[in-house]
Amino acid sequence: MILSDKRILEEIEKGTIIIEPFRDDCLGTNSYDVHLGKYLATYKDRVLDAKAHNQIEHFEIPKDGYIIHPGTLYLGVTLEYTETHAHIPFLEGKSSTGRLGIDIHATAGKGDVGFCNTWTLEISCTQPVKIYAGMPIGQLIYFMVEGDIQTMYNNKENAKYSNKTTKPVESMMWKNNF
Repeated sequence: MILSDKRILEEIEKGTIIIEPFRDDCLGTNSYDVHLGKYLATYKDRVLDAKAHNQIEHFEIPKDGYIIHPGTLYLGVTLEYTETHAHIPFLEGKSSTGRLGIDIHATAGKGDVGFCNTWTLEISCTQPVKIYAGMPIGQLIYFMVEGDIQTMYNNKENAKYSNKTTKPVESMMWKNNF
């Protein structure tokens, strides 16, 4: 079951959902709009290795925007810091973003109960498009959890994306044993 706008507000009041900064005008009927932060990153190497720590270069989006191009993966970050202590957060693109040919995640749209951070975005596009820091980029929806949680994400010893950041974070696949 997806939380409604009233239920999201109730959970914020209880402290089980935290969104900073929070704006009333970003609350939808059953979602909350998030915005593109000011930092992007790209991988330094064109060929990536799933077993290696692939390095990225961070850069700030200029005030007059930045043109992204097909064939390059851009890591972005949400302006909003979020915490979710009793629900499963899902990050989806906004239809207006999709209609510009922008995808905001390749596969990582689901967060875990206990995720406390900004969201790294895996941005790609179908044709060149200019993007801006602060533009609406996606929406969070929250699902109810069935059953008790054994270990919250922020308490897992092997959680790879729990260090608080305002910049995009590269893949930590290399930390897995395979």
